[in-house]
Amino acid sequence: MSRVFESPHELGDAIGVALGPTDWIEITQERIDTFADATGDHQWIHCDPERAKDGPFGATIAHGYLTLSLTSLFLPDLVTVRGISMGINYGTDKVRFPAPVPVGSRVRGRGEITGVAEINGGVQATIRITVEIEDSPKPACVADAVARYLT
Repeated sequence: MSRVFESPHELGDAIGVALGPTDWIEITQERIDTFADATGDHQWIHCDPERAKDGPFGATIAHGYLTLSLTSLFLPDLVTVRGISMGINYGTDKVRFPAPVPVGSRVRGRGEITGVAEINGGVQATIRITVEIEDSPKPACVADAVARYLT
């Protein structure tokens, strides 16, 4: 369930507060193949289920950048900011992929606001998003998303 902020200036009061989790989503081979088509990355560890059975992961795995892109899906489920004219994805700071995401896995997002700064016309927030894999001790991805909320 999304944490609702009535204005972007309230974000600073939530630094260090846990956000989420989001709902689980399944990583299907279709999602992996669609991402491969969009990016041109058809490496066998992602797109060849037969060959991947004998590979290092025992199955195909999601692209790291597919996993990272899911942070855009999870962010609005973690944070809702009202009283803005728009929100802008400004970038991503530190990104790590501690564990692969095998096909058929379910992932979800958790968040934490780690920094907030006033900018011209609004607020810039850094939100650490952790993509968890169901029944895995390690996360799939940890990324510091930088968002701008303009008034």
